[in-house]
Amino acid sequence: MQQECEMKNRLKVLRAERDWSQADLAVRLDVSRQAVNAIETGKYDPSLPLAFRIGRLFDMAIEEVFDDGDGND
Repeated sequence: MQQECEMKNRLKVLRAERDWSQADLAVRLDVSRQAVNAIETGKYDPSLPLAFRIGRLFDMAIEEVFDDGDGND
């Protein structure tokens, strides 16, 4: 049986630290504001290429932005 894991992320905090709106971040990532909102609220997990773009934008490893909650760090 496959277990669904909830992907958590720090995107909202990282964005707020830079005083960026969701629209500002969306422009920087070349996605819609709705996509940024969906990622922040956990309704959508980004594709791997988008996750890498997010990591590069914040100068962080993907694992520093996203956490799958499995506890195996």
